[in-house]
Amino acid sequence: MSFRRSGMSFVAMCAAFTVSGSAMASTINQNTSWTIDRSTSTTKYRVVAYGDSIYAGYNGSLTAVARRAAPVVQGEYLAQTWNTDMEVIRRTKSGAKADDIFNNKIISERSYMQASNTRVVMFEMCGNDYLQARSAFSDQTGTCSYAGLESALASCTTFMEKAMQAINQYATTAKVKIISNIYYPGYAADNVQTSCKDAVTGATVNKQTKFLPLLARSNWRACNLAARYGFQCADSFAEMMAGEYDSNGDGQIDSDAIRYRAGETEDAYVTRITTTLRSTLRDANTHFVNSSTSYDYIQSDNTHPTYYGSTIGVSIFSGSGSGTGAPQFTDAQMPGGKNPEWNKNGHDKMGWESAKFNPATP
Repeated sequence: MSFRRSGMSFVAMCAAFTVSGSAMASTINQNTSWTIDRSTSTTKYRVVAYGDSIYAGYNGSLTAVARRAAPVVQGEYLAQTWNTDMEVIRRTKSGAKADDIFNNKIISERSYMQASNTRVVMFEMCGNDYLQARSAFSDQTGTCSYAGLESALASCTTFMEKAMQAINQYATTAKVKIISNIYYPGYAADNVQTSCKDAVTGATVNKQTKFLPLLARSNWRACNLAARYGFQCADSFAEMMAGEYDSNGDGQIDSDAIRYRAGETEDAYVTRITTTLRSTLRDANTHFVNSSTSYDYIQSDNTHPTYYGSTIGVSIFSGSGSGTGAPQFTDAQMPGGKNPEWNKNGHDKMGWESAKFNPATP
């Protein structure tokens, strides 16, 4: 059995932005530009990714982020498919809630997706809305209030839709637009009772049982909105939260069985995830690629995806960093279009999921 985990530095533990434990409200910009330079090409196209610490490639440092976070993995697959250079622009804000990403990244920094060589625009949001709501809920005593959790879902739904509307308006040369839905960090750790008690039953509440339907509703809405606005929905929940084999003997690969299905109602999807197939869900720190081999998809902070390879340095003052390099893997190392790390870490798996929507030509 194999595992991969990235550590967390002391300075980052002291930084004031959302982590899996006590969710704080402060944020930090982590903006990068990385060009994948193929020796056979002088043509360059652009991927633009907006989001929080997930797309930032947060790795526990204020001065470096994962080079091969999901958007760069997406860009690597595009570079091979199109035989061109790819510039991957990540405009991200670690700790940011959905409204902040929409207003201060997607809108304020829309010029990045307005470039004429932009071919892909992707975004993810809402993780910090839910982390902060979960933290506040976990701190409750007395009678439980679910208002904060419901407010997070409502805000997330609003700003996912606004983000799609804005990207459709500004990214006029994009051939594909993608939203990534949300995996469940801390799934196993949440299998505990609350200190507060439900107003109706008078009993404490299992956190996992309370949070999972909320996240399922958010993910259904992400994919349903995507269909309405001409986006693709990268089902990161399916890729991160279930194995790549049939563990329950129902004739379906677990990760495929929990995927969003077009035309399915929100309630039916929630029931499928939270009841029918709940036994197949697994914490992402033990992602099984077969019945005997697992990889660690979550860093030691129990929140952010693991990654392969090196980092990009970012200024502690501006939060920006850039660089250029050859593709991580040669074409010969990618038989069938998959790199050898495609399912061994969290970011590669998320990037592979998005890459399924890559156009054949630019």
